[in-house]
Amino acid sequence: MKAHGGGNKLGRVGMIFSGGPAPGANAVIAAAGSAFRRAGTEVVGILRGYTSLHDRPAGTPLQENVDYRLMQDADLRGMRNQRGVWLGTARVNPGREVNEVSDLDDPVKNAGLARVYQSLIELDLEGLISIGGDGTLRTANLLFQYQQRLPAGARRVRIVHLPKTIDNDYAGIDFTFGFFTAVDVMAKELLNLRADAIATQGYYLVSTMGRRAGWLAYGVGIAGEAHLTLAVEDVKGVLRDQDGRLDPEALVNVLVELITTREARGKRYGVVVLAEGLAELLPDREVQHLPRDAYGHISFSSFDFGRVLSGRVATGYKEQTGRSVKVTGVQLGYESRCAAPHAFDVLLGSQLGMGAYRALVDEGLDGHMVSVSGQLDLRFVPFEKLIQPGTLTPEVRYVDPSSDFHALARRLATRVESLG
Repeated sequence: MKAHGGGNKLGRVGMIFSGGPAPGANAVIAAAGSAFRRAGTEVVGILRGYTSLHDRPAGTPLQENVDYRLMQDADLRGMRNQRGVWLGTARVNPGREVNEVSDLDDPVKNAGLARVYQSLIELDLEGLISIGGDGTLRTANLLFQYQQRLPAGARRVRIVHLPKTIDNDYAGIDFTFGFFTAVDVMAKELLNLRADAIATQGYYLVSTMGRRAGWLAYGVGIAGEAHLTLAVEDVKGVLRDQDGRLDPEALVNVLVELITTREARGKRYGVVVLAEGLAELLPDREVQHLPRDAYGHISFSSFDFGRVLSGRVATGYKEQTGRSVKVTGVQLGYESRCAAPHAFDVLLGSQLGMGAYRALVDEGLDGHMVSVSGQLDLRFVPFEKLIQPGTLTPEVRYVDPSSDFHALARRLATRVESLG
């Protein structure tokens, strides 16, 4: 790592947060803002994600305290442990029409990126700190690539990205800020449901966030003492249909088997954790009617997978045994996104925020993601190592089914024979 030379001092940088909230967001914002402010750099906080940069009518100027805010020292005091996102957030997707590299040269398909770039130039920014999930990383890379194609002499805004997701499914970093806080909040809820299940002799099917990978679901299941956890990494064998999708009937059968297995042991209660991403793997006939967000993902705010599945499991159990069982679906996740961050997430978020300064000023980087390893040692990963060149989408870091982490979740759960 280079020494703190500060050889690439910037006059004005922007900071933007996009996508779902995560505990520790304000630690990131505060640390980055403090580092730049102390160096004499003006920090422009862009409000509500890419909304204003992308959606404003042509010819309409950006308004201070409406579309952006100049960060002051007073804003930073006590911010690191605050709930929520000081900048606000949204899910606007400026690169929605760009699906392959050639689209970056198409003025129709790159129009959203062009509007955002022009907005950044109008704000007189020399650097942009992007904070967000895989969709936001994709946007950061597209803006970087778009600027690489500008004519010689055109102004450029250097971009660094800070990884954010409570799902913890980012390539290039071991843990993302907010993950452990989210696990803790949802695990405590799960323990409450577990006690209720014991008291009422019933079952809870709890869907948790975790669209792409099972990190969050397994973490909640382990810490919350679930009796079974299933995520996208488990869609294989009996759970996979002939088209490679999740077989809903097979899933119901596995859950009925869990109930009968536990009954044979004298236990008439249980809690199951299901990653929401399982729904993305259902056959089209099951999900084609569901609303989608700006990135084309199922809108889970309007689809409770656990609740939908609970009725089918209760029916399947009765058909098999002739008896009734109480099965209740519950959705967890939203209550964790703006929870007070744990100390670890404050530490991690603060280091990533400081890393934004280190990347832009000390290292003079552009088109890199800030990461940490070991004892929060900073690393800087080029976008090209995180983005699939063909689809321009970020790599997803799945839980390895052969890993000790996955084995821990399985060995602490009730063994279901059909899962192998």
